[in-house]
Amino acid sequence: MKVRFLGHAGVQLVAGGHEFVFDPFISNNPSAGAALDELNPDVIFVTHAHGDHWGDTPELAKRTGALVVGTAEIADYAADLGLKSHGMNIGGSHEFAFGRVSLTQAWHSSSFPDGTYGGTPTGVVLEVGGKRVYHAGDTSLFSDMSFMAARQLDLAFLPIGDNYTMGPAAALEAVKLVKPRFVIPIHYDTFPLLKQDAQAFKLAVEESTSTSCLVLAPGEEVTL
Repeated sequence: MKVRFLGHAGVQLVAGGHEFVFDPFISNNPSAGAALDELNPDVIFVTHAHGDHWGDTPELAKRTGALVVGTAEIADYAADLGLKSHGMNIGGSHEFAFGRVSLTQAWHSSSFPDGTYGGTPTGVVLEVGGKRVYHAGDTSLFSDMSFMAARQLDLAFLPIGDNYTMGPAAALEAVKLVKPRFVIPIHYDTFPLLKQDAQAFKLAVEESTSTSCLVLAPGEEVTL
């Protein structure tokens, strides 16, 4: 599985012969790690409708024909734009041709840039190519993350930017609950308000848990 950090909360995964993109905020992202035309996803996951997560979904999905997966509200909004979409909700799972997807709880808010309600914010668990990946979306720490440990996750993407989401201290507690093999911090440093020391987070994670923390610069990729 190839993992590329796109900046902010954006992630590109290539696994099982498919390309997946999470929260493609590229065009207006001051720290974007890719150009939009470098991405050719089969599936776009949108954790919630805020502009820095919905981002370039319409342009990307129109060009590539990608399936947009998110809450029912996000899927309906995408369908109204003529995009292929599949709506889900928290606690639900679906077996797609490429693998299994579950939507999980996330404590945050969700509305489109035009003010349209975007449904409940979510995290996403993707099972593909023998790997289990959790993208937490924008969220605070919550105790039900402890149930994620039973999924034996290979990789978790957790926000550390604070102010709008968990900060590093809360994200460290999330790692202890989720217990992934690897964690990659996201949703930090994009704007001055989100400035964090990702290397200090890595040190704290690896000193107090058995999880390996991978700090990727925007555009950097790793193979797991």
